[in-house]
Amino acid sequence: MKPRDQTRQGQAGHGFGTAPVFLASICTILGAILFLRLGYAVGNTGLLGTLGIIVVGHLVTIPTALAIAEIATNRRVEGGGEYFIISRSFGGAIGGAIGIPLYLSQTVSIAFYMIAFAEALRPLAPWFEATVGVPFDPHFVSLPAALLLLALVLTKGAALGVRALWVVAVVLGLSLLAFLFGGPVDGAAPTELSAVAARPDPFILVFAIVFPGFTGMTAGVGLSGDLAKPGRSIPLGVLSATLFGMLVYALAAYKLAASASPEALAEDQLIMARIALWGPAIPIGLACAAISSAIGSVLIAPRTLQAMAADEFSPVAKLDRLLAKGVGEENEPRNATILTGAIVLVTVAAGDVDSVARMISMFFMVTYGALCSISALEHFAARPGYRPSFRSRWYISLFGALMCLFLMFQMDPVSAIVALALMFGIYWFLNATRDNDLAAIFQGALQQATRLAQIKLQGTPRLSESEWWRPSVIALSDRTFTHVAPFRFLGWLGYRYGFGTYLHYVKGRLDRQTHRECQELQSRLLEHTRSNDAGIYMDTIISPSKTSALAQALQLPGVSGLENNTALFELVSDDLDEAEGATDEVRDLTSGLALAFSTRTNSLVLRHTKRFFGKHQSIHVWLTWHDERNAALMILLAYVIIGHPEWKRAEIEIYAAVPYSEVGEEHAKLLDMVESGRLPIAKNKIEIIGTSDKVNFDELVRRRSSLADLVIFGFTEDRVRVKGASLFQRHPELGDVLFVCAREQILIR
Repeated sequence: MKPRDQTRQGQAGHGFGTAPVFLASICTILGAILFLRLGYAVGNTGLLGTLGIIVVGHLVTIPTALAIAEIATNRRVEGGGEYFIISRSFGGAIGGAIGIPLYLSQTVSIAFYMIAFAEALRPLAPWFEATVGVPFDPHFVSLPAALLLLALVLTKGAALGVRALWVVAVVLGLSLLAFLFGGPVDGAAPTELSAVAARPDPFILVFAIVFPGFTGMTAGVGLSGDLAKPGRSIPLGVLSATLFGMLVYALAAYKLAASASPEALAEDQLIMARIALWGPAIPIGLACAAISSAIGSVLIAPRTLQAMAADEFSPVAKLDRLLAKGVGEENEPRNATILTGAIVLVTVAAGDVDSVARMISMFFMVTYGALCSISALEHFAARPGYRPSFRSRWYISLFGALMCLFLMFQMDPVSAIVALALMFGIYWFLNATRDNDLAAIFQGALQQATRLAQIKLQGTPRLSESEWWRPSVIALSDRTFTHVAPFRFLGWLGYRYGFGTYLHYVKGRLDRQTHRECQELQSRLLEHTRSNDAGIYMDTIISPSKTSALAQALQLPGVSGLENNTALFELVSDDLDEAEGATDEVRDLTSGLALAFSTRTNSLVLRHTKRFFGKHQSIHVWLTWHDERNAALMILLAYVIIGHPEWKRAEIEIYAAVPYSEVGEEHAKLLDMVESGRLPIAKNKIEIIGTSDKVNFDELVRRRSSLADLVIFGFTEDRVRVKGASLFQRHPELGDVLFVCAREQILIR
């Protein structure tokens, strides 16, 4: 969906003020539910229960009204009302996913109100049957009334509809005054309140029946394209209508409870006529309420459709142009109104809209939830471009969104699932070809969450307990696309228990050319990450040498907020073919290890081969008398690796080569470490090997580990100083080998 700037199309609209917004909203709120079903609510839940329904319902509508007021003041709101707000905030895909069901619910609502209008005339059924001699059928009223309403809107446009709202509002107000100043029905005590229920219909069932009466508060938003100052009129009109409607519902509930018994309230849906000063005022008010609600919907539904068509919501371009076309300087949506009228007449003719009405409530609830979600996400994302002149609070919007979701499933779980599934289906269809700003909003929210977490972590005292240690590993390489083993290995370390940062090294100085080169590389790196399913952070770094690049990297905090405590280096057999120090890779390794030693960073040297870790089924850990500090880290890294799905069938085997005199002590120490540390290592996989000067250690390793998929050895700073890179040439008959040097005291217990 491609949102267009509708001001380019020359739509000036009618230039209405705030009053039409208030009237369209309040006349829809004070609709058929108030006249026909509020007494049923008092009779079934009592006064307190009904007041609870009103409060719970407005826990949804008030946050939504505040969210609409906020979003409407962030940018110019044009034709399309709620659809325009959502599509310009979430993008065309989300706008269409919500806009299409919203339009259908607005359209079917017109039919619902027309049927309610016919019900208002049911008291005249005896007169009609005596005069005409034909049984009364509500279709005799609803169909002609719908045709007349549509004809008036088509010929006179929104101006007539707004003028009609004034008349309807006056009649509606007089009807409510007649009711509020009426007396109790026969047999009811004037001072007795119906505080208890007549029959135990579930609270949520009664709520589901009454709640649609509160959903009219956004009716005035549909006039957004015809308002002179929508940024002022929408917040003022919608909020005032919401609060005023809440007050009227509460007063009406009190009056009903004080004027009739619970049984009478539960059974007589026109009980208000028996209470009013003049009984006929209630059917007249009901008729006006139904007409007013229908007028509100018939004004906004075609405008929603017109706005979607202007954004090319359908795959048929001719249909979009036809529906987007307006008439006159006010850009009246005549074609959209004709299509809307056809849907209305079909629905009215079908007559049974009860099941559709439940779906209408669901779609409105989803729409309100989306609006509240937009407000909450925008608050949290804190985008500089989001600058509304009226601001709600993020926690109010979030509460409103959660209430919508909760009440949907409380009211009707099946309808809730169907409504959500339909909207997600439409979104999935539109997302392939339409713009989608939802990702930008979520990205902003995630950035804010990351920022807050980083600041919080930085201000938190570092845990001194070494048992809480976890790997935060940084790797730097210029062979990312040719040597995948270090990349995959880092992904295994960072999959569940640790964190991995992989920096692709670009040799040179930071200038325009190298910066552009890194930007182009970034997309390749991300694709490389996705294709290898590596859950690590990828970036590039420019520096004259790898050593200087590593020096910069080691000074930066890890992306998780945890300091990078481990550096990963790589070697392949080709790097070691020549004399020590003869290759750039060997020189980079020795200088990099020197930096790691000086910063007390744990060091890992991965010597990888064409075996590529074999079948990922066996990890051998070799401990010697040099590995008192390394042992815990070596075993813990093996445990971290088998946490990855690729290693889920792997077994860890521990071999400890120690002097004969220390065999018993070392065996007890390792068993205690494994048991107390709850490590998944079988006792029979721990072997203590007594050694002396006569024992060939290399032969011991070859016999036991030549077929292992990964072998882990320890090394120390002193041995690197003495032997240099040749230290990592040992055991050439093995496959992939990880050399580990721990610079921290790590405990397993």
